[in-house]
Amino acid sequence: MGKDGFLTAKAIGNRIKSKGLLKLKFYCQVCEKACRDENGFKCHTMSESHQRQMLLVAENPAKYVDSYSDQFKSDFLSILSRRHGTKRIFANQVYQEYISDREHLHMNATKWTSLSEFVKYLGRESICHVDETEKGWYITWIDNSPKALERQAAIQKLERAQKDDDDREQQQLQKQIDRASKLAEERGLLEQKSGELKREDEQGKIKLNMSMKLTAPPSSGINTGPTKPGGAKMKMMMGGMKSLSGAKTLGAKTAGGIPEKKQSSVHNTKKAGFSFGL
Repeated sequence: MGKDGFLTAKAIGNRIKSKGLLKLKFYCQVCEKACRDENGFKCHTMSESHQRQMLLVAENPAKYVDSYSDQFKSDFLSILSRRHGTKRIFANQVYQEYISDREHLHMNATKWTSLSEFVKYLGRESICHVDETEKGWYITWIDNSPKALERQAAIQKLERAQKDDDDREQQQLQKQIDRASKLAEERGLLEQKSGELKREDEQGKIKLNMSMKLTAPPSSGINTGPTKPGGAKMKMMMGGMKSLSGAKTLGAKTAGGIPEKKQSSVHNTKKAGFSFGL
């Protein structure tokens, strides 16, 4: 039996080697063939099929370069939009995810010689927000699809409606505040008018006389001469003394009982009455 079968150690080893990524310098993008070493790549470039493909590319190289560039950009943005959305992400991380596919389009076939140039291009075309840091380039995808634009327009419309509602509420509150302040001012003016004492003549002075004067009662007699100072006081004192003496005499009479004349008359009437009854 031959040793070149499918299950031989050499065939299995070749399949294991071909599973992973090979070196970029040994890859032919025109023929889409990857070679494992320099000798294999040299043999491929000398083959008839590669020569025919190169003749076709030589007729219009810009057409092929633009086609490869557009394909690379679409595949890169597809991974960025589907896996990361509009999040800020490290550009090299997205590129590593892109080249993990063995059948990917290599960047050396495009018009960009490095990832940095490609990221700058995305920023210039407003496809992504690009910012450079110490670690490297970061990108954020800008969603310009029709669905995203419709969704963004609906969100803006809702925000405007909410803003209009808020503005109307603020206007109503301001009107209520103005109305309340006017009422408070009117009430304050009324209270101030009712509580204030205003003088018509501001230059005049108000004088209060706190002294008390005693006036003598009018006398029925004719005043023949000038009254002495303090005469009214003496009359009041004499009147008080007379009233006190009268009260004392009245008390003495009541304490002593009925006078003698009245007692004798009462006794005589009792005797007469007694005899008359007998």
